[in-house]
Order: sequence, then structure tokens, then C-alpha cells
Amino acid sequence: MSTENLPQSPEQPPRKPRVAVVFGGRSSEHGISVVTAGAVLRAIDRTKYDVLPIGITRDGRWALTADEPERMAITERRTPSVEELTDSREGAVVLPVDPANREVVYSEPGSVPKALGEVDVVFPVLHGPYGEDGTLQGMLELSGVPYVGSGVLASAVGQDKEYMKRVFTSFGLKVGPYVVIRPREWERDESAARKKIVDFGGEHGWPLFVKPARAGSSIGITKVDDLAGLDEAIAEAQRHDPKILVEAALRGREIECGVLEFEDGPRASVPAEIPPPETHAYYDFEAKYIDSTPGIVPAPLTPQETAEVQRLAVDAFDAASCEGLVRADFFLTEEGDFVINEINTLPGFTPISMYPAMWQASGIEYAELVDRLIQAALHRSTGLR
Repeated sequence: MSTENLPQSPEQPPRKPRVAVVFGGRSSEHGISVVTAGAVLRAIDRTKYDVLPIGITRDGRWALTADEPERMAITERRTPSVEELTDSREGAVVLPVDPANREVVYSEPGSVPKALGEVDVVFPVLHGPYGEDGTLQGMLELSGVPYVGSGVLASAVGQDKEYMKRVFTSFGLKVGPYVVIRPREWERDESAARKKIVDFGGEHGWPLFVKPARAGSSIGITKVDDLAGLDEAIAEAQRHDPKILVEAALRGREIECGVLEFEDGPRASVPAEIPPPETHAYYDFEAKYIDSTPGIVPAPLTPQETAEVQRLAVDAFDAASCEGLVRADFFLTEEGDFVINEINTLPGFTPISMYPAMWQASGIEYAELVDRLIQAALHRSTGLR
């Protein structure tokens, strides 16, 4: 029997890739992560992708949140939170743990779990521990779900400033003088640990910068001009991380450079300069996000200096085995040397952040940048690579 004249079932249109934007988290950078998520959600092309916003509360619960970017902005000098964006205080989102199943489930006590559909790629916009440091990346590797950004090792290296500096030094990149105080040192002999910092200040001079070793967005950092402010600075850093890093002040200009992975490998953006803020002692959290101290893009460098910092930024990207994106921060010293301060594997991505600003000046607008990162993740497998 011929089937030519039988009615044909209409073909189903291909399903759009579903992007889970994961934000918030348990770190002290929770609020800035929410702001970043708002910008990313606003930029994602909804004709190309389905979007699932997932917020992680400050206590670690994965919550289904409203897809309302306008509610994810800094207002009246305060950052938003995931708790403000979810209707349920008990409902939880569960990602798959079986690589053969990418379906996300939402459940509430006393209710039948609800399937939210498959997730094709995760766009993590988490900053700091429990998200940027390889923990989330490891979970996604186990689940077999592709994700934007660096893998487990590079994320961990990029979060821990001590080991970041050790990796850079081993690859021949210049880093500034620093000393690390680990929790056991402090617990074993507090006075000896404090003397270690004082001796470091005596050798390299004051002021010193006392930092949490595994935090970002300039949170928990104190510029210490003399011994009188040291104990308070140590306590502030330890509020965010029991392991602290102390750096000598470097005389020079702050220069940043973005790195983005293309099909033929990583490329660097035009660099930017962070001028000394007029109303802050240094480029701290409030200068970055609350008072929005503007950077200079592109940085007023010579062609030779621009080429050099771009080369070093890509070298840092490769040294830490990064993927996707990185912002590399340098000091251009008075002697004319570029000293790398740190990299950020999930840099600030708000509309005023330097990473997207540098790429915009390099010819890639914010929405295109987001799309490139999603597409790169979709085409990259999980597992050893």
C-alpha cells in the first residue's frame, strides 16, 4: 500500500538549548553574583535559548527564582539577594547526578516533584568559594553537564591566591612579594604568625595589604599603614577566610586585561587602567560597585606595553589551564615591569564591570560576549580534555 497520500505528521521544531544561569551562593560575594546574573539574563537571546534562573541562597539551598533581571540591581547602595527573588522558603531545585539524564527537578515538601526539563549548559555567575573555586565545576563534571568557564583545577587555582602565585612563578610570570598565614599557623602560635607578618613588613615596607586568600571583589581587604591597624585587618580577613595573604604594596599603575577563548585559542582584549579612586584609599568593593569608579578603556599605554600585557594575560590563562574567560590584573611598576597580581576565572560581569567593558572596546558587545561563552560551552565536552 502506498503511503504517498497519507497525512504526514508535522515535524517538531528543534528544541532551543536550555541555559541554567546559576547565581548567588554562600560566599561573601553573593550580592554581586545576583547583580551579574541580572545582566546576563537580560543579555541572553531568548530567540536562541530557553533560560532557567537558579539562585543559591546564602545557606546553600538551590532555589527556583523569578526571571526578572530588573530586580537584580544595586539599589540604595545595597546589593540584592536570592532570598528576595524566590517565593518559596522551602522549595529546592535538584540538578541531575546521572550523566545520561540532564533533567532538572523542583520539589517542595508535601508536593509531587516537578520536572523543569533538561539543561544543556550551565552559565555559573558565582563569585568566590562554593562556586568559582572548582566546587560547582566538579559537580557539573560528575553530572556530565557542560558549563561556561574554567574546569576544576583552573577554577581552584584561580580562587586560591597563594597557589595562583606559585603557578605563575613556576611559569616565569612576575609576582609581587607576599606571605601566607595558614589557619594552623595561627591556631598553633598566634604571636609567631603575627611576627611573621611584622617581619615581612619590616623587609618590604609599609603599607601592606591584608587579604582573605580565597575571596574576591576586594571584600575583606584592608590597607594597613602601620602596626596599629594590623590586628583589626587580620580579623577582617579571617572573617571571610581562615587563610590570609599579606602583600607588599607595589608602586605603579593598575592594568587589567580580558582573555576570551576563541576557536583558534585564547585572545586578549584591549587593556584597561584602574585609576586611583578619589574618595577611597584603594580600589575596594565600594569603589568598584557602589560608587562605580570608572576605568580607562583602553588604557593609555604605548603599543609595546599593550602588546606585552596582552601576551602576559594569555600566558597566565594558559599557565593555569583556564578555559572560556579570564580577567588578568597587573601592576605596571615604576621600573616598567608588568607584575601579575591575580586572575579571575569568573570575573565581574555587571554592566559596569571591566571585563565586558574591555571586550566592548575590542569590538565585542555584551550580548555577543555572553553568546560566545554559551556557544563555546555547548561545544566543549565534560571530562578529561
